[in-house]
Amino acid sequence: MINLIGEYEVSADAKGRFLLPQAFRKQLPEGMGDRFVLKKGFERCITLYTMDVWASLSDKVSKMNDFKANVREFKRLFLNGANVVDVDSADRLMLSKPLLEYAGIKKDIVMQAQGNKVEIWDKDTYYEYINQHSGGFSDLADDVANEMNNPFESL
Repeated sequence: MINLIGEYEVSADAKGRFLLPQAFRKQLPEGMGDRFVLKKGFERCITLYTMDVWASLSDKVSKMNDFKANVREFKRLFLNGANVVDVDSADRLMLSKPLLEYAGIKKDIVMQAQGNKVEIWDKDTYYEYINQHSGGFSDLADDVANEMNNPFESL
């Protein structure tokens, strides 16, 4: 199981390529750091998955009931813009133009690791989002903890 952590600031070049931080790469198990899936995130960001995490997730999505309209809509929106990307010889990933436009990324990027995935944000958008939402974090933590039968109780 993969458990990525960290927040990394990087810059994209004019072609949408950015260097994967060494501290991030070191967290990846052997053989898992050369190919990823990138897709549109739920908010205006890009989500990065390792191939094994993506295989498990896409398997679950593909087994959903296509006879339900909301399932078909979810699949379309969830898989929209998903593509496989390879790390180049200079340890860079390339973000496609549609993904760059979706996330509003111009140059400066924040990669925010979240266990089995990484969100890739435009730097200004990311910090604006964090600043707008951090004031209610305590209430959010309480709601989420109650939703999950309070996993933080033992901490």
